[in-house]
Amino acid sequence: AGQHRAIVGGRWEETGRIELGVLQAAGLLPHHHLLDIGAGALRLGCKAVPYLEPGHYWATDAARSILLAGYNAELSDPARLDPVQLIEDADFAFPGIPNTITHAIAFAVFPHLPAPHLRQAFVNLHRFEKLETFLFTVFLAPNAAASKTPFRQPDGVVTHLDRAPYHLLVEDLTALAHAAGWRLSQRADILPRGQILFAARPMR
Repeated sequence: AGQHRAIVGGRWEETGRIELGVLQAAGLLPHHHLLDIGAGALRLGCKAVPYLEPGHYWATDAARSILLAGYNAELSDPARLDPVQLIEDADFAFPGIPNTITHAIAFAVFPHLPAPHLRQAFVNLHRFEKLETFLFTVFLAPNAAASKTPFRQPDGVVTHLDRAPYHLLVEDLTALAHAAGWRLSQRADILPRGQILFAARPMR
């Protein structure tokens, strides 16, 4: 009902610009193929679709209705994206996504979910043999003691060990990624609400 921008958390224009910017900094070019995980109402998609060659953007979300709301309201040229490329996927199974994907991003997705969901995404992303970089954001706690209690992030968000929004220890995140076959590097980008950006690359 016209509330698709608010549903995905606000800061629409700012966050969409940041997402496309970090992807470009990670090497995304118009001929590449992008998977936008947890894409919501296409906050990134409305910028990535005009940037990428037609048909090179794929998006998933737990609710396809929010993807379609973004498709209908936010794309300047809907002909550049077939709506069949907007896929309902609550389990990070990536059904129907082609093996052409070279870049993937999950922005402000995993802070809402327990760590096993991130592990599931790591495991299932391995099937994309051309995937170069997976960018994702999390909240971090600075040490083990702080991780066990609610922790106030730099932008004021209070994160938790056992409920959303979740935080992780960097060493636990690194171990989880390594066990699933990924090498992580932490980016220095300043992101909304104090999220931390990581780039994951497959260990092949």
